[in-house]
Amino acid sequence: MMSEKERQDAVLEEKKGNFAALLPIIVFLVLFIGSGIIAKDFYAMPTIVAFLIALAVAFVQNPKLSFNEKIKVCTKGVGDDNVVTMCLIFLTAGAFSGAVTAAGGADSTVYLGLSLIPSQFAVLGLFLIGCFISISMGTSVGTIVALAPIAVGISEATDFPMALCLGAVVSGAMFGDNLSMISDTTIAAVRTQGCEMSDKFKMNFKIVLPAAVVSAIIYFVMTMHGSSQVELGEYNIWQVVPYILVLVGALVGINVFVVLIVGTVTSVIAGVATGAMAVSEIFTSIGAGVTSMYDITVISITVAAIAALVREFGGIDAILHFIHKNTKTKKGAQISIAALVAGVDLATANNTIAIVLAGPIAKEISMEYDIDPRRTASLLDIFASVVQGLIPYGAQLLYAAAAAGITTYAIIPYVFYPMLMAVSAVVFIFLFNKKEK
Repeated sequence: MMSEKERQDAVLEEKKGNFAALLPIIVFLVLFIGSGIIAKDFYAMPTIVAFLIALAVAFVQNPKLSFNEKIKVCTKGVGDDNVVTMCLIFLTAGAFSGAVTAAGGADSTVYLGLSLIPSQFAVLGLFLIGCFISISMGTSVGTIVALAPIAVGISEATDFPMALCLGAVVSGAMFGDNLSMISDTTIAAVRTQGCEMSDKFKMNFKIVLPAAVVSAIIYFVMTMHGSSQVELGEYNIWQVVPYILVLVGALVGINVFVVLIVGTVTSVIAGVATGAMAVSEIFTSIGAGVTSMYDITVISITVAAIAALVREFGGIDAILHFIHKNTKTKKGAQISIAALVAGVDLATANNTIAIVLAGPIAKEISMEYDIDPRRTASLLDIFASVVQGLIPYGAQLLYAAAAAGITTYAIIPYVFYPMLMAVSAVVFIFLFNKKEK
């Protein structure tokens, strides 16, 4: 009589899948990487164009299904509850981001933070403020855009190296990009794994807290004997309130849509009341924020369609069969998930897209090896952020380097948080594998 494990092995042996079904993903990677190498710019080809070509390839495959049947497969994949919810959250998060930025929330938060930290610890302050802004705003690039000019000014007015100041900004930005409950990476990770944002935050926070603490200590020790005289801009505490409301509301588990709507409304009230936002700018600022999320929303829909066709043709089964043959433990399965999302991010230079692509496969792996969905969502977000914060052709380092007129390679040695985050996550995988409650 076969044991349960033997029965599972037999089922997987029957479901070897079809590696040819992965051709659309391979086509996307070849087009995206190839155009980046040829043009020496990994953002030369619009991501959605490469995905549409990949979708066309997926439609050509699997002759057993008619064109209309393939359309039905796509619509079923796109209509999945997680995909629809993810897209709606993207748009709502964009509305909040647009409103709070126009209301002066980002600038006020920066100057308030710097005013509370002794000037000789300005680099540590940049890291800590970057952590707060990014976890509240949900965007690493937005955080870098807000903080990079200030980091340049601090470096020019002190003896702190420019690359060090910008490295602290990028590190802080990646902290929030990974943890924020309104970050598109968190939204994608949570919705693809089917867990709650607050639960994923708690799990994720336990994993990365040591990395954040050690990073802060490193920045402190490296600059403790320096001196600086930082000129601060004006700030208004009321413009910071929307960030605090969103952060606290998300932490206590209030529905994310409610949190974002409240954040948007309070941002508008604070902006108008303090004179930072004209009444005529209310809807244009919200509209600009929503528009900024169009790309990732359309990409998510397209990727869901591709994933549905790939799954139907046996692509997901092929990957699972390969991992099952080469992985014997739960720890190995988690390393496979980490390597999968890290590899996709290396190829796409976009951590949200990496999670959207790797998420369905990671969910199958976690179900096969009985891995907690919160842990899987955390690993997806962590390792995508690790790679994104360190690749020299990623938007984060490119923005930071452009602000100072230096190369991305000069900044990388000082981006301590993503490096330590990877170490912390690997230690967590190998040392903490008891079944979570």
